[in-house]
Amino acid sequence: MSTAKTTAGADRSGTDSSEQYLTFMLAGEEYGVDILRVQEIKGWDKVTRMPHTPDYVLGVINLRGAIVPILDLRRRFGLEAIDFGPTTVVIVMRVGSGRDERTVGVVVDAVSEVYNVETSDTKPPPDVCGSVDTIFVKALATVEEKMLILLDIDRLIGNSITGELPGVAAA
Repeated sequence: MSTAKTTAGADRSGTDSSEQYLTFMLAGEEYGVDILRVQEIKGWDKVTRMPHTPDYVLGVINLRGAIVPILDLRRRFGLEAIDFGPTTVVIVMRVGSGRDERTVGVVVDAVSEVYNVETSDTKPPPDVCGSVDTIFVKALATVEEKMLILLDIDRLIGNSITGELPGVAAA
């Protein structure tokens, strides 16, 4: 059984061997990203389309004066497209790409929970991990009897906005 817990009522002054992850749903699977990267969560709103961008780049939004690219993670993962509904949200994150840090939004089906995940409760991804290339998977964790796919957001999104090939990111 995992020692991971939701943060509701949890003591954040615990051990240094745990990290907090914001989890979200995508095609029935639960994914997690480092909560320290999350800037905000906002409801889905229309975007301004940009020409000659990959199909998973929906466009850009103006977020308090900053132009923020918006990516559809369903398309990025090669999943079936669905109509956006009332639970569809944009998670705005700070992402490292090379030497820069950029703000990027990702569209997900719904936000789930925030979990404290003990490092000892994580496992490396297997060679084959469904429809997600394992280069983007940081680890797998079992939390409250369900599997979480913890994403390496820098590799996943950083590569998407710089056009770098997976596994060939600049140092």
